[in-house]
Amino acid sequence: MRNAIYGLLLACQFLTRLPVPVACPWTPTTRRWALRSYPLVGLVLGALLAGAAALLAGALPVPLLALALLSLWVALSGGLHLDGVMDVADALGSNATLEKRWAIMKDPQVGSFGILALVFLLAWKGMLLWALLVADVPLAVLVAVPALSRFGALALLRLAPCARREGLAWTWQQDLERRDLLLALLPLGLLFVSLPGWPLLLGALLAFLLVYGGRMIRGFTGINGDIVGAAIEGGELWLLLIAWSWWSFVTA
Repeated sequence: MRNAIYGLLLACQFLTRLPVPVACPWTPTTRRWALRSYPLVGLVLGALLAGAAALLAGALPVPLLALALLSLWVALSGGLHLDGVMDVADALGSNATLEKRWAIMKDPQVGSFGILALVFLLAWKGMLLWALLVADVPLAVLVAVPALSRFGALALLRLAPCARREGLAWTWQQDLERRDLLLALLPLGLLFVSLPGWPLLLGALLAFLLVYGGRMIRGFTGINGDIVGAAIEGGELWLLLIAWSWWSFVTA
């Protein structure tokens, strides 16, 4: 039980900017529990977003509420995965050789492709949040999206090869087994029961991972930490789009 708690705290420290004033041991066991806790941390982030949406509904115009939720979303994660989006965009946009793409990805400076990717990602997220609020979509969607996208990161780590035997993604991957994916799904059980259309979201996430993972393998021969982080952001954006399409046009 202690290792499970440490793992949850490690996941919070790694995936969020929520204050966790505890020094957690970094062992294979605690890392495995941290991986299992990824979707649970996503549920916490989503619950905070949904709570803020419920609290501020009616107090702010819908466009400002969407912007406030987007700002909170970025603040809670510390923009950690946005850095991965920019690095991947710069590397892919360069049309350079494989080694040059890896060098660009490791470069701390941000290029024009990275800036464009960041701007459009945040713009689309903000607009989709606005559209979801206007469509009066259940707030459970805001809980589901961060949780499912972080489960997607686990699936990508488990199913796609690491391009190089180094870095944090390689370390995480060594501790991740198939049963850990099943255990990671358990906290999402109540969400699945309470949210109509959850099979659609899960299916859409798997489709996204197949396309995204295949593109990363072709472009980089495998994945790394930046690619996994970008998958979380891309997964969130894709799930927001699918949720808006479903609740606006199918269930309307």
